[in-house]
Amino acid sequence: MSILYIAVGILIFGLLIAVHELGHFAAAKACGVKVTEFAVGMGPAIVKKQKGETLYSLRCIPFGGYCAMEGEDGESEDPRAFSAQKGWKRLIILAAGSLMNFVTGLVIVLILFSNAGGFRAPVIEGFMEGCPYESAEGLQRGDRFLRIDGKRVWQYYDVSELLARSGTEEHDIVVLREGRRVKLDDFHFVPVEYEGQENKMYGFYFGTDPATGLNKLRYAWGTTMEFVRMVRDALGQLFGGKVSVNDLSGPVGIVDMMAETGENSESVSDALYNIFYLGAFIAVNLAVMNMLPIPALDGGRVFLLLVTALIEAITRKKLDPKYEGYIHAAGMILLLALMAYVMFHDIIRIVTKT
Repeated sequence: MSILYIAVGILIFGLLIAVHELGHFAAAKACGVKVTEFAVGMGPAIVKKQKGETLYSLRCIPFGGYCAMEGEDGESEDPRAFSAQKGWKRLIILAAGSLMNFVTGLVIVLILFSNAGGFRAPVIEGFMEGCPYESAEGLQRGDRFLRIDGKRVWQYYDVSELLARSGTEEHDIVVLREGRRVKLDDFHFVPVEYEGQENKMYGFYFGTDPATGLNKLRYAWGTTMEFVRMVRDALGQLFGGKVSVNDLSGPVGIVDMMAETGENSESVSDALYNIFYLGAFIAVNLAVMNMLPIPALDGGRVFLLLVTALIEAITRKKLDPKYEGYIHAAGMILLLALMAYVMFHDIIRIVTKT
């Protein structure tokens, strides 16, 4: 069964990369840019076919892919070259890959939620006996949490997580009450002990929202945005030194994580649900990570595109695109070195735990 889950994990990860490159490809074609090759996978080609000006190829390594455009990293005389296009067209093409990954993650979650019978909502349905926060000036039944300390509440579990994460007992709470927003500034909010409960709790019960079509879309959107926040927080911990590069996972580690998720599920249907849910998170992860302003990534290309546009507007001179190509080439070398390092640690982790 493990082989099945590994195969499913490889398939999902490969499809997510293909979808990313398909976003670039579709945007490039729509903007009239010449695409010389569209490849799914890396390494030697298994199948390839020339159709018009574009070579379509399926390559043997299922991790990766690319959309090669004329003049992408250098000068070209072709008027349809990427480097010859207006800035807004290049921006759309560069951002299209991440947008496709984000939309893919949203669609996967929406499909998974299609059979939901209801959703646990960040709405107070009732209070435990003795809860100190129920009052005319405090929280009331029917209050829907909107924001805690300026951060959006997407899911019911965000309430406890955001309260615990802040490290303070005073919180700025925004709730929706009878159709209007109510602000509770500097609200003293800590978990307390309740009779019959092993752990300290905040003392209220969450209600539910019906599984209408609109609520399925709303909760799918909320879950996807929650993924964005999780990735952003993880990046903050990485750049803040709270986690190390050794904690990162590459393609090998991600597929292993998917397989492990499947093996730990109670049934095959639960396993597939959990794997695809994880796949949705990875899709959003790819969307966010690819827009980081790092050379060789789409975000780095967007950043240099904006910087170049600013310099050219000031100097009134067009910069040679080959210098941007040099920067991305150097960034790609460093990125490949990082990927090799992460993959090595992924393999060591897998070997040592078996």
